[in-house]
Amino acid sequence: MSTTLLTFLDPLRELTLASIVFRFTLSVICGAMIGFERGKKRHAAGLRTHVVVCIGATAVMLVNQYLTLYFNPNADPARLGAQVISGIGFLGAGTIVITGHQRGQQVKGLTTAAGLWASACMGLAIGIGFYEAAVIMCLFLFGVIVFLNNLDQRYLKASTVLRIYVEHTVELPFSAILQTIRAEGWHVTHTEYLGQEGRDGAGSILDLQRTGRESDAELLLEALRKVPGMLFVEDV
Repeated sequence: MSTTLLTFLDPLRELTLASIVFRFTLSVICGAMIGFERGKKRHAAGLRTHVVVCIGATAVMLVNQYLTLYFNPNADPARLGAQVISGIGFLGAGTIVITGHQRGQQVKGLTTAAGLWASACMGLAIGIGFYEAAVIMCLFLFGVIVFLNNLDQRYLKASTVLRIYVEHTVELPFSAILQTIRAEGWHVTHTEYLGQEGRDGAGSILDLQRTGRESDAELLLEALRKVPGMLFVEDV
């Protein structure tokens, strides 16, 4: 960062009407960059939420600076900002969803919650006048969320989850069902044994997962239906 640029930004670090407008404008831009990507993917916290969080954090640091300048020069300028960092957790928690049944109890929304927390930190930097760090952080944050998402989806999260109900004769060993499932490339993540449905049959609910984009559930269901002793198979 050149000395010329730092000198150019110095007037905007002071608490003036121009600097206040600049800080809020920058917080809208930075918050929108992160929120746009989240909103495009239909996450709970999207464009508006990230912008509002960033603006709110900016306002907190402006109030901090105002209190230090006009009321108590010995006040801790980071005190209110620390409360924002810890308090934003309740909003992030609201974006985390634990899905079961259809998704095999997966946790979703952690990236969005982390993005909200990071947007608040970004707003704090803007609000105190640390513009260089805020802009650099925004670019890094946007790059991580957008570009690493493709890598994450391709290599780490390219999996399919499925919940099925199976009913079979008591003579059919459960190991034979597991062998068929594994032969089709799936593995069992959870089993709920329902006991005997009748004198000759027993039922179970299985949560399955398979890594890879090409995961046809119908092929698995057909393979299970062909197992001798299988009475009923259906995805639920």
